[in-house]
Amino acid sequence: MATSAPYYADIAGHADGICHWLTTRDDLRIRVGHWPLANATGTILIFPGRTEYIEKYGRTAAEFAQRGFACVALDWRGQGIADRLLENRAIGHVEGFADYQIDLTAMLAHVEALGLPKPYHLLGHSMGGCIGLRALYRGLPVQSAVFTAPMWGIQMSAALRPIAWGLSSVSKPLGFGQVLAPGQQAETYVLRATAADNTLTSDAENFAMLQMQLKAHPDLALGGPSLHWLNESLREMRVLSQKPAPNVRSVTFLGSEETIVDPGRINDRMTSWSNGTLVLLDGGRHEVLMEEKTIRDRVFDGAVALFRETAA
Repeated sequence: MATSAPYYADIAGHADGICHWLTTRDDLRIRVGHWPLANATGTILIFPGRTEYIEKYGRTAAEFAQRGFACVALDWRGQGIADRLLENRAIGHVEGFADYQIDLTAMLAHVEALGLPKPYHLLGHSMGGCIGLRALYRGLPVQSAVFTAPMWGIQMSAALRPIAWGLSSVSKPLGFGQVLAPGQQAETYVLRATAADNTLTSDAENFAMLQMQLKAHPDLALGGPSLHWLNESLREMRVLSQKPAPNVRSVTFLGSEETIVDPGRINDRMTSWSNGTLVLLDGGRHEVLMEEKTIRDRVFDGAVALFRETAA
């Protein structure tokens, strides 16, 4: 049963959000938020990336509302103000990547219960793009799918990759899977970086907004991932890379200055996706939905063009 949950309207950039607590079938509490819209032509299911939270997508929901679409998003287990899985809540952790599909099942049932307008469309960012691709193979009931910088591979040096695989693979059996992955920190990246050197967005105003959100509500912040999370993500991405593209119309947006996810994996996937399109955004970093206006408009307008075309 859904119960009322906090929605931090003071930081969201969209006052009309409504949040609920949901209990998953494995008895974890997650948070789902939606932005209703009268006479909407459909609902966009937003799958956030690692470390993210519902309010980060308030402005995104406002942009889509202007274009006629309602939106819904969630705090995955282990982040936002959903249940964290470790005593040290600063470490991002999950027991298995399949567990995110349990969160998704609860979210979809809630969306149906709310009666949000159909058809549904997927918007998956970064880790949410990985979860979303898996969900498409599982029959996610969407008309079309948009991905922004999807986590279908992680950038790391050739020398580091075998170390990451080896160390993360033995971390759980040897009892240290819950420690931070090498090179990661407990303090959230957004508060360690600056507008000048961050890898997320070249737009200083939007980067300042991200910092403002976490300073205003520190309970939303999340640091680096655990070794076990790293291993689970590497395994999931490898399995997904070996599957044929799903039969769903899609568009993927990728910034030319992407340094977090692997552009090679994205190119490989979209080359093999017969009814999918890859759009490269000159000057864009990882957060193309929070880039400067010219880039943002290309993403929003391109996404909506796909949503409307497939709905028609």
